[in-house]
Amino acid sequence: MSTTNLENKNMPKVLIVGAGIAGLMLGILFESLDIPYHIFDRASTVRPLGSALGLGSNTLPVFEQLGLYEEIMKFSIPFRSMEIFDHELHKLGSVKLDHKQLGGYDNVLFARPKFHELLLKQIPVDKISFNKKIVKTEEKDGKTIIQCSDNSIYDGDILVGADGAYSGVRQSLYKRLNEKGVLPEADLEDLAIGYIGMLGIATPKNPEKYPQLKDEATHCTSVIGTDNKSWQTITISHNQISWGMGIALPKEEAEAMRFKNSEWGPESNEAMIKNINNLPCPLGGTLGELIEDTPKELISKIFLEEKNFLTWHHGRTVLIGDAAHKVQFSWNIMITSRYMFPWGGQGAANAIQDAVVLANCIFNMPDMTSESITAAFEDYYKQRHHRAAEQIERSRENAKVMTDQSWVQKLVRHVLFNYLPDWVMQRGYVKVYEYRPQIAWLPLIENRGKGKVLPQENRRRVVEKKAQAVQ
Repeated sequence: MSTTNLENKNMPKVLIVGAGIAGLMLGILFESLDIPYHIFDRASTVRPLGSALGLGSNTLPVFEQLGLYEEIMKFSIPFRSMEIFDHELHKLGSVKLDHKQLGGYDNVLFARPKFHELLLKQIPVDKISFNKKIVKTEEKDGKTIIQCSDNSIYDGDILVGADGAYSGVRQSLYKRLNEKGVLPEADLEDLAIGYIGMLGIATPKNPEKYPQLKDEATHCTSVIGTDNKSWQTITISHNQISWGMGIALPKEEAEAMRFKNSEWGPESNEAMIKNINNLPCPLGGTLGELIEDTPKELISKIFLEEKNFLTWHHGRTVLIGDAAHKVQFSWNIMITSRYMFPWGGQGAANAIQDAVVLANCIFNMPDMTSESITAAFEDYYKQRHHRAAEQIERSRENAKVMTDQSWVQKLVRHVLFNYLPDWVMQRGYVKVYEYRPQIAWLPLIENRGKGKVLPQENRRRVVEKKAQAVQ
């Protein structure tokens, strides 16, 4: 077996498992502070999967701190409204989403692969390794150790599990804690599956077929169909259209789907595509035509699940992003009777905020003792766990509004989309925009909006060195 030590004195050496948004974001933050780290990912290469993501006033200040804001704007489109239709494309209503005055930033949408590519460029090639599937983690002699399927072993001071909803780091940690009899029963339960979904990004062979692509702002549509189906289309930059659809699943069917998950492949994709091919698209034509313009290998079939685990850390191991909490309806427009969320991608926003808060807590550690590491992790948990729980609850409410076919929810939709006063909507947006954790060692970005912003929760110490964006 080969062993690699990540050495740099007086700084915690951090092993990050997972090269998704959460893992890459944490790596970028450590890079700006010269904290030694290395990212490990099980994939052999980066695949440009996913659909549209959105960012707004609660996350964009962080990218401005890092010097990445302008780069993001190059592939983003403002997101200012959404239209909702029934299955026959009768318009149910529309929602205004232009809140730059309130939050200080446009809400913007973009292709997830573009965003992921930008994040990846900020990580030096010698600080990320692919084909590294984690098979075991342990703590020994004051170090955290990971073993990969290729028999390589790495050690460091802190292990971060950023490897998604089926996190290998979490599973290994929970196995050890369960053997000791200290793992809560709730953490042994499976994630709750609410929906099965399919998504992708189409590049129409004939862009003229979709005149909406010429507009400066994005066109976002959401269709509430029959048979527990709902689907969305979003125009994004570079003449592309993001699409996604979801089917609500009864509990028994969801469990059967979970069992068959390992059997998913091109054939199962084709079966689902046949089932949704003829669904009407508000932008024109059918959903099947958009699917036809999407490379088959870049179509994702996913479970839309939810769970907020109780155990986010133990010893020298900590979880972030979907490894700690999963929001099932993160890809849809978040609308509830209490709050309205102006974009899809709440999972991405959560991952970014997790990374910022965890990095701040590690930055403020007085030393590298086990006690200081535990205190940092507990501070991170205190700041983020309750907010993840709120997101999951709002996601659950949103799922009801956007898919439930009962007369009660139909009435709720009618009121929401046509009669709810704008000032009520504004109150909901204030709650979204007021929480915006920023990087503790870089100059704070001032609030440019009219809405209030909550005080930063971490102690701040500005370091002279600033991160430089990689073009």
